[in-house]
Amino acid sequence: MTEVVGVRDDQRIQRDVLAELAWDARLQPNEIGVTVDQGVVTLTGFVDGAARGWAATRCAQRVRGVRAVADEMEVRLPGTPGRTDAEVANAATRALEWDSFVPAERLDVTVANGWLMLRGEVEFGWQRRAAEGEVRRLDGVRGMTNLIEVRPAAPPAEQLRREVQRALSRTLGGERVTVEVDGDTLVLAGVVRSWWERDQVERVAWSAPGVRVVHDQLLVGG
Repeated sequence: MTEVVGVRDDQRIQRDVLAELAWDARLQPNEIGVTVDQGVVTLTGFVDGAARGWAATRCAQRVRGVRAVADEMEVRLPGTPGRTDAEVANAATRALEWDSFVPAERLDVTVANGWLMLRGEVEFGWQRRAAEGEVRRLDGVRGMTNLIEVRPAAPPAEQLRREVQRALSRTLGGERVTVEVDGDTLVLAGVVRSWWERDQVERVAWSAPGVRVVHDQLLVGG
């Protein structure tokens, strides 16, 4: 009886993910395959850019009951001539310069065969993520590697842990998430109610000074 319920739940999740993909105007859902096994969604098929692949993954994560998403989609740029590597690099540089929160002057952009690489240094982890967010959606980007280093002066570990825990309490209004500090690494554990809430926890963690790595061990409750 339990197995039948599990299969039915997976089928409902699959239908919901397909509906969410169809709802997103950025996607062509007929090109994306969806399978579900015990709440783990696997996306297959082809997309014409890294941005669409990212959008499809976010669609799946928004669906209730999804425990994890495996991205097995392949990026295939359209057959018609697209942007050259130089054009992609120029577009990425301009996008970083337009974001007032990203220190573009401290970052380097290189592009080879549509694969974009970011290098440089920033003071906060959220700046690293913001820089990646600015360029990953650009036309012509097949994928990217983010090698930006986070190198600020970090407060003592216990002070950092308390500050992050307080910020999480202000955001979530409870103690459902715990924080551990190991050097410049934050480890998040606990249970959140939704993927949106999980994103908020990560946002708080990446906003902490001196944080270079965030290990997300959070569970998303049903």
